[in-house]
This record gives sequence, structure tokens and C-alpha cells, in this order.
Amino acid sequence: MKKIFALVLALCLCLTAFAAMADGIAKEDIKLGVITLHDELSTYDKNFIDAAKEAAKNMGLTEDQIKIVSGIPESEACYDTAAELAEDGFNIVFADSFGHEDFMIKAAKEFPNVEFCHATGTKAHTEKMANYHNAFASIYEGRYLAGVAAGMKLKELQDAGKLKGEKPLMGYVGAFPYAEVKSGYTSFFLGAKSIVPDVEMKVIFTQSWYDEEGEKTAAKALIAANCDLISQHADSWGAPTACEEAGIPNVTYNMATIEKSPTTFIVASRINWVPYFEYIIDQRIKGEAIDTDWTGNTDKGSVELVGLNEKVAAEGTAAKIAEVTDQLLKGELHVFDTASFTVKGENLTTYTADVDDMGDFVPETEAIADGYFHESEFRSAPYFDIDIDGIEILNN
Repeated sequence: MKKIFALVLALCLCLTAFAAMADGIAKEDIKLGVITLHDELSTYDKNFIDAAKEAAKNMGLTEDQIKIVSGIPESEACYDTAAELAEDGFNIVFADSFGHEDFMIKAAKEFPNVEFCHATGTKAHTEKMANYHNAFASIYEGRYLAGVAAGMKLKELQDAGKLKGEKPLMGYVGAFPYAEVKSGYTSFFLGAKSIVPDVEMKVIFTQSWYDEEGEKTAAKALIAANCDLISQHADSWGAPTACEEAGIPNVTYNMATIEKSPTTFIVASRINWVPYFEYIIDQRIKGEAIDTDWTGNTDKGSVELVGLNEKVAAEGTAAKIAEVTDQLLKGELHVFDTASFTVKGENLTTYTADVDDMGDFVPETEAIADGYFHESEFRSAPYFDIDIDGIEILNN
């Protein structure tokens, strides 16, 4: 009889625990750990750090319920940090850099009761782990809008006879020749092309996400190559500083850089990570599943332009951005409309992309349908890796 009672008691305790899990975690018990590749000197990492703090505040978390761990390389150090956070009672652990992914997956397998969330990753939809999640946003829309602002400035220079050459020429400082970077600079280029159809662009890769001197050197080389405007997908102040010194208009990423380039900065595009941090906190509180592969967009407030500098931007830029944003929201405009670009002189009608990213670089997913490339629809992280006409890569 005592054994039966003990079994019934154990069952009741299990059911109680299950009910508590189903009900989620009390807000005061939420603990969010955030792992960043660099510190606040990196515009990329600062964007995450600021968003995590803002979301925690918005959700009513106290300062001791969130911990930022910065300067964690894309190595075993990421696993060590994630595991330490989990052991210290953090029930949500987030990492912000592409190369953190395998180490986050390793930690997720070891700590099944902790939710591990990772930005820019590609493997959650194939790993199929209940506690491992990827997140990104349709930032290609934001970069397209930033390109529209760049195109407006180029047209202003063209109309005034102030271009360095016969055609508008942009320069782009990129980190690596990854799909994320190529998707970004191509959408930026297409945005500018929608305003000045004869625009061309030169790209230099720095082979680093954060190299202030390297980014500045690349920007200077592009300026020396007669580029009329510079943009970037790299994380330091290097390129904006070079532009300010040379008096060259610039468009940045992650945050407005008007502080160090007040006479040349036009606008910045960025992913606003506040909605995602609020989402994962709320899901944990409610006890509901976090999306395996979450994609933020303009509708969700995840993609935005910040810091439009009216003193540098061309007249009418704000109105034009509003017009194009409305077209994107209504689905009247698709960034990668195949009628808007060519590859070796031809419009694409088909393209197989490597969406599943199994490490073999074998494409498996048809990405073009209804006349446009469907970016960030089959997974959140970008997979547009096409080299289109009009963009010259100076060092691949």
C-alpha cells in the first residue's frame, strides 16, 4: 500500500511539474544571457547589446535578470560561455555571430531545458532541436531602402555635374563574400539602381567582421577609385571616418554614424532586435514554443532606417523612402525582382540555392518563383549569393 501511495505521489509531483512547465516561467525567474562577438565599439554588437537591454526593460526584467558577455570569439569559448550561463541558471541564452552556431548547438544538446537562440545561423531548421532556434530579418528590404537614399544622392550629384566619372559609381566595404553580405550589397545596389539606372558598384572584402584599420583602408581605396558614395557591411567606424575625411557621402549599417561623420552621413539601415528579444522572453513566460527559424520584417518593426541626415541627404529622400516602403509593405515591390537585374546579360528564370547548408555547398532549393528571388522565406538567414551585372568585386 505504501508503495502504491509513493507511486501516486510521484505521479502527482510529475504532473504538477509538467503543469508548471506548460504554464511557463514566472517573469521574475526569467534570466537572459547574451553572448556577443565584440563589445560596444562594434556597431554590429552594440546594436544587439542595446536591443537586449531595451527589451528587458520593456518586459519588466530587472538588471540582474540579464547578463551581457562580450568579446566571445567564434570558437570553443562560445560553448564554454553558453554552458556557464546555463549552469548559472540562465534559461535563455542568445549569441549574435554566425560562427557561434556550432558551439551553441553543442550547448543546446547538453542543456535541453534552456532555450538557445542564435542570430544569423542556418542550421536550426535541419537540426530540429526543440530548444535551438535561429533568427534574422528581411534586412535586404532595409538595405534596398538605404540604396534608394543613396540613389537620390547620386542623382543630385549627377544633376549638378558633380560625379567623379561619367556614371554614378558606388563603393562597398564588405566583411566576407558570404550570402549574407552579397544579399545585402546587392539589395543596396538595386535600391540605388531604381533611382539611377546606370549606377555601378565596386566591392572590397576585408575578410573580417571588425577591422577598423582594414575597413578604413578599403574605403580609401574605393574613394581613390573614383567612387562617389560608400556603403558597408562591416562593423567598425573605419569606413564612415574615411568618408568624412574625404568628404564622400556614406550610408552605414546597424547604427547612425553621424557622430563621427556629420557632414557626409546620409542614413543607416539596421535590424531592430528589440522585437525578437521581447518575443523570446514572452514565449518563455507563456511556456510556448519559440519559432525554430524566426524572420523579422518591416511589419514587425524589425527592419528600419535610422538617422536620416537631412543636411546631407538629397531633397525629397524622406518622401521617396516612405513611398517605396509602402510598396514593399503592400507587396507591390519585390527587392530581388528578376526583371531588375541580369547575370551575364540575361535575366534569371531559375536558381537553386543552398538553403539547408549541410556543409557540402550543394544547392537544393528553387528560390525563384513568380518573377522574383524569394530571400529569407525558406530560412531566416540570407541565401542570395548571386553575382549580378553592374557589381565588380575587386578582391574575392
